[in-house]
Amino acid sequence: MKEKDFQQQVISIARMYGWKVQHSRAVQMANGRWATPIQGEAGFPDLVLVKSNHDGRGGVIFAELKTDLGRVQDHQKAWICALHAGGAECYVWRPTDLLNISHRLSALSSDVAVTQ
Repeated sequence: MKEKDFQQQVISIARMYGWKVQHSRAVQMANGRWATPIQGEAGFPDLVLVKSNHDGRGGVIFAELKTDLGRVQDHQKAWICALHAGGAECYVWRPTDLLNISHRLSALSSDVAVTQ
């Protein structure tokens, strides 16, 4: 499964369960190059998901999405480690994690393992 298709599945699941979703899309620059215009360090996770936690079913999640064979780059690991150290809920999600992702976003379980 392509990362783009996987990402769309995760976004659809998140929205189905009432999560707000943020994803920065790449744009084509005037010189024809594709880039994601950001300010700050590279490697920020693909998705930020937010849902009210008043009933214990929400929170703030940072998710890096990879194909089943995709590698997490060092700058992505650095962001995940920094966010986790700051108390954030962070994951590296792959298509093989879809059932666990659905469980977490539906709040059936908050014990979803981080895969790398």
